[in-house]
Amino acid sequence: MDILTIRDREEKKFLAKKAVEFDFKKFTKKEIGELIREMRRTMDEADGTGLAANQVGLDFKMFVAKCDNKFYAIFNPEIVSASKVKALGVEGCLSVPEFYLEIPRAEEVVLKGFDKNGKRIKIKAWGLLARIFQHEVDHLNGKLISDYVKK
Repeated sequence: MDILTIRDREEKKFLAKKAVEFDFKKFTKKEIGELIREMRRTMDEADGTGLAANQVGLDFKMFVAKCDNKFYAIFNPEIVSASKVKALGVEGCLSVPEFYLEIPRAEEVVLKGFDKNGKRIKIKAWGLLARIFQHEVDHLNGKLISDYVKK
């Protein structure tokens, strides 16, 4: 899998689009497993901590992430609550190469979605994991870290 970047006009346009819901009926368990393996491999090879499906040209809501030696593959993620307390942190992005920006993010979030089997999940996250979840959900909503630069 190749990671799309904003350096290419068409790829940038695709990254700015909101992804559609993942439809479990359109994929076999084997295909979903292969998707997760390929996305994880791509993320690891790029030294990333998260990778959204639209970053590799797939137009559906799904991401993989890793934090504190734990791996996540989440389908149709949605942040259902976020703390009012924000923390500043420097972020980079595989789709915005060589660009880093300090971004305020909620210190804690609750994320709902589905696991690889289509089972509902709910995760309370804080610190770096909360930041990763917010970053990846931004991707699926067509928002990049470069969009945080004040005009």
